[in-house]
Amino acid sequence: MDLSNVYFVIGTSYAGKSTVVKNLAKKHRGIALEENYHDAKLPELDKREFPNLTYTRDLTDWHEFIRRTPEEYVTWLRDVKKECETVELQMIEELLENPAAREKKIFVDTNICVETLHRISDTRHVLVMLSDPEIAIRRFFDRPDPEKQFLYQLMLEEPDPRAALDNYREILTRVCTRESYDALLHSGFRVLFRDEDRSQEETVRLAEEIFSLTE
Repeated sequence: MDLSNVYFVIGTSYAGKSTVVKNLAKKHRGIALEENYHDAKLPELDKREFPNLTYTRDLTDWHEFIRRTPEEYVTWLRDVKKECETVELQMIEELLENPAAREKKIFVDTNICVETLHRISDTRHVLVMLSDPEIAIRRFFDRPDPEKQFLYQLMLEEPDPRAALDNYREILTRVCTRESYDALLHSGFRVLFRDEDRSQEETVRLAEEIFSLTE
């Protein structure tokens, strides 16, 4: 693939990845592949090839999802990211088959891992966005997006809501680790740190500098 017009954004939760991807695409009249863009392919995936991605697709009782142990959840998340990478790369390849899309800048909020990005891209096309791991653990259910509120409501429906919430916070603690943060910090790609005092416009300008998109 010719990825010269493709710009990848990776990082931690609550770092602003989705927002900067949308804003960059709008400003540059490009294409935004937003958070979990692989979901568009979910209905057609073979569960034998993608057992982890299709787990939630085929789930009949979502309470099973939140009742998993932290160990089960972390293993599933690790494996689902690998499957996401495969699907997301396929979707980018399909998009680039369209001549009109190849002429546009494409901004991607992605699950593609650091090792793969080093192989297929370069430091002018990858941005790492980081927030303190404690933010994701502490504020996970503060966000209004439907997915998180759906999970929160499921926990409130459990026989012991407090135990369900505590179990999920333990999951978040194991997912949002300092080790994962440091791996992204030292990935070899340029980094933007979350700053509550920085405007969205300022973040876009910083991202443009990293991506060499400034005039």
